Amino acid sequence: MPSSLQLHRSDPVFHTTSAGCAGFHHKQPKPTSWVCPVSGEILVPEYVLHHHTHEVAANQCCSAVVRPIDAPVDAVWSVVRRFDEPQVYKHFLKSCHVIVGDGDVGTLREVRVVSGLPAASSTERLEILDDEKHVMSFSVVGGDHRLHNYRSVTTLHAAVAAPKNGGERSGTVVVESYVVDVPPGNTTEETCAFVDTIVKCNLQSLAQIAENLAKN
Repeated sequence: MPSSLQLHRSDPVFHTTSAGCAGFHHKQPKPTSWVCPVSGEILVPEYVLHHHTHEVAANQCCSAVVRPIDAPVDAVWSVVRRFDEPQVYKHFLKSCHVIVGDGDVGTLREVRVVSGLPAASSTERLEILDDEKHVMSFSVVGGDHRLHNYRSVTTLHAAVAAPKNGGERSGTVVVESYVVDVPPGNTTEETCAFVDTIVKCNLQSLAQIAENLAKN
């Protein structure tokens, strides 16, 4: 990945590529762009932004949700890192079954979705699990749903929580970004609005659980 990706967050599209050779009439693939969807108004460390820079094709959309949590990173990470139990805080999921692996990178899980959503199941692969830097990433590789080629990255970094009872406390900022195909018949805006809503609900639930853990 070009190093310039970490230097120009004010412009969300960093680099566009397309294959081709003068004199030959090959079918041109759709161009891709490197995109960091995290708003430049939000203070996020550069090493975190690196993980949220995605290669996005012309038929895909990319977005990010940022959520501060009033709990230490370790408390939040203890919930996020459980690839085998996403339903603990992702309430749109009703069950999870590990198909292959033991929780390391490459592990496959099948999650079942609650009724009422335009999906039934999703098969997902763990791509990154970094306990030191607090980074998790997974991609959707199958299932009965419309979110094809979905890849999500979640990072946690420490922040100072709002003062309470006269003192500062350790808090966490969670950033979750994703890239996904825009389904036929839908617009980029519709797709991002739908996925953003789910991610925001998940992170709200995560905040409640982690904050309760920190209190106890």
